[in-house]
Amino acid sequence: MPLQESHILKALGGVQDPEHQQDLVSLGLVRSVAVQGDQVAVMLECPAAKQEQLRQPIEKAIADLAASRGLPGQTCRITSSPPAANPAETRDVLPGVKHVIAVGAGKGGVGKSLISALLATGLARNGARCGLLDGDIYGPSMGTMLGLDTIDTETRGNTILPFEVHGIKAMTIAKLVDPDKPMIWRGPMAHKAFSQLLLQTHWGDLDYLIVDLPPGTGDIPLSLSQALPLCGAVIVCTPQRVAQDDARRAVHMFGELGVPVLGLVENMSWFVGDDGREYDLFGRGGAESMAKNMKLPFLGPLPLHIAMRTNADKGTPMDNFNINSDITAAIEQLADQLVRQVAVRTAAHTTGPTISVSG
Repeated sequence: MPLQESHILKALGGVQDPEHQQDLVSLGLVRSVAVQGDQVAVMLECPAAKQEQLRQPIEKAIADLAASRGLPGQTCRITSSPPAANPAETRDVLPGVKHVIAVGAGKGGVGKSLISALLATGLARNGARCGLLDGDIYGPSMGTMLGLDTIDTETRGNTILPFEVHGIKAMTIAKLVDPDKPMIWRGPMAHKAFSQLLLQTHWGDLDYLIVDLPPGTGDIPLSLSQALPLCGAVIVCTPQRVAQDDARRAVHMFGELGVPVLGLVENMSWFVGDDGREYDLFGRGGAESMAKNMKLPFLGPLPLHIAMRTNADKGTPMDNFNINSDITAAIEQLADQLVRQVAVRTAAHTTGPTISVSG
């Protein structure tokens, strides 16, 4: 029986990247596989140096697979996929900003803004220079979640100075309009407002700029992808199937825009009651299974806790790191995994020659 793509992916799932101590498929390094006669083509998202490092274990995995199916003499060809975006282009548009990361969701109510704030503050706690842009033009929430109500907006010439709070730089349209006025804007108006908010804020030097997008697949994600090359996107999803259905649409939207998905976050994964028991209110693990099935990195789960809601209402995001050790570890995992995936994507921009190996 000839080799199938599913067989090859399973075999590559047993090949570990020595740098990250995870398999190639989970890390998202395998862009595609194909079988053409007696040749197996594997496309990786990594530079030539890493290709050479992985050459022998990939060769062995394919050879062992072929031998187990009575197909000796298979040939494996390894190539690099072209980079989705060049970080240098981002610096041309936003001088001083190294990586722009969108946080999106297929539907509202999944905690996308909370995850955006946790990622930004989590990265800052680890020493990164981080900014957070509230890109939800129609329903901005960062003004409340970051406690900006009593802070005045400042400008310098034609630029807006970001708010420096909680160790990050932040900007939201909530501080530029009447808080009680609904944003009744058509697409072109929303596009213009978002672009001005993004490009006319004086961000300075940042390692990461997290952009909290509005839910769905509308004008703002399109505006962001047109305004500057993105390092990638993070998709937030709750465990239940109805949320997964919408999250898949968000994944495919970013794919059509040429934006890599850095990973999925499962929010509201479980709840710990006063009795100390864990309750899977929405069916724990659904988003993780979705990530696995779509061959996307899984950044981690986050539980539902009343203190996080309280901290969001009070505008004290740093207090989320003091709720309990489990929640602190969960938030730190999200930030650490995001940094890892950004590193993988950045390395993928350095492409090299094709390597052909015999299996």
